Amino acid sequence: MVTLLFLSFVVFLFMGIPVAFSLGLSSMLYLTGAGIPLTVIPQRMFAGINSFTLLCVPGFILAGNLMNQGGISDRIVRFSNALVGHIRGGLALANVVDSMVFAGVSGTAVADVSSLGAILIPAMHRDGYDMEFSCAVTASSSCLGPIIPPSMPMIIAGTLTGLSVGKLFLAGAIPGLLIGFLMMGVTYWLAVKRGYPKYPKPTWKAFWNEIFGGIWAVFMIVIIFAGILSGWFSPTEASIVACVYALFVGIVIYGDLRIQDVPRVLKESAIMSASIITLVAFANVFGWILASEQIPQLIAKTMLSFTQNRYLIILIINVFLLFVGMFMETIAALMTLFPTLLAVLSQVGVDPIQSAMICVLNLVIGLITPPVGVCPFVAASIGKISISRIVSANVPYLFVCLLVLMLVSYIPALSTWLPTLLMH
Repeated sequence: MVTLLFLSFVVFLFMGIPVAFSLGLSSMLYLTGAGIPLTVIPQRMFAGINSFTLLCVPGFILAGNLMNQGGISDRIVRFSNALVGHIRGGLALANVVDSMVFAGVSGTAVADVSSLGAILIPAMHRDGYDMEFSCAVTASSSCLGPIIPPSMPMIIAGTLTGLSVGKLFLAGAIPGLLIGFLMMGVTYWLAVKRGYPKYPKPTWKAFWNEIFGGIWAVFMIVIIFAGILSGWFSPTEASIVACVYALFVGIVIYGDLRIQDVPRVLKESAIMSASIITLVAFANVFGWILASEQIPQLIAKTMLSFTQNRYLIILIINVFLLFVGMFMETIAALMTLFPTLLAVLSQVGVDPIQSAMICVLNLVIGLITPPVGVCPFVAASIGKISISRIVSANVPYLFVCLLVLMLVSYIPALSTWLPTLLMH
């Protein structure tokens, strides 16, 4: 019956059925074949989403959409351009900085590449950048969204295992910034090598005007972290505070968000949230079946039978997750695999927070790798070029991500030092 579960899931995926419904249909086939009442499905679905922590998801999605509708994308671009636009390849560098800032607002890669890409990809091409390079920078830097907090995958990981979402948020800060700065280094090197343009240095007045315009987006990140670390509010409550703040900034400060726009933003946010929550619900049914068949224990026993060397186990899991990330959506893969892999890594002495960071980082890299990396596909649709051209231009940035993955995997302090320091 377990074979039927996995085989039907793969078949449904190849038929083009969305991941959430592929999980649900394969689970239904298994339960029917095993003679288990189908009432288990709604029971396990409700159990999977009956979580206060999971309310972070619609909260941060709404906050990001409110800020985006309120002119956040344009002001982040101008803010970043004021900082680095006068350096060789300045607009490409600003692209990476934009993603680092926007990551602290949206927490998702697709929102990053679609919102910022619509502005930056045409602008970079007009300024003389190769289209494939413009798309590659945008797609690659967008993977910072799920790493730099707030992060949707980290919320899911915390919901699944009971780990502190606040600590998981902090765990992504150093790796996310490290990826961002290394990507900037690669971008600058390529810009100098290819002679990409730079903007004139702005006047002090223009500089401070753009900094003031963009600082409101940065301040939103400060509010989220200050509130969580001080204990003023939980991550879920932080997402609601972020919504109120985004509404205030969009209407009062920027003036780009109108009251009549809010119902549409609410509708769009509800649809985005529902897709993620539905995925979580069906993945919980699938996970319950795996647990009842003791598949996690079998996988753990099999892996540990090869070796109990911590470094080899981490390497095996990295290779496995990189492969999975090439074909499976990040949250779905996290829902089905993370509890099992957390148990394996715990048995060889890896800190649970580091384990979560390893798993999330692996699966996020899948967002920019073929054949189903969603971020290059979105960038390709904006730039109107073939995906193969972006994939080849993306190679230097992929190496950056893999390098940081190795560092996070074998230097625990990169993901555990900040949570330990700030949240005892």
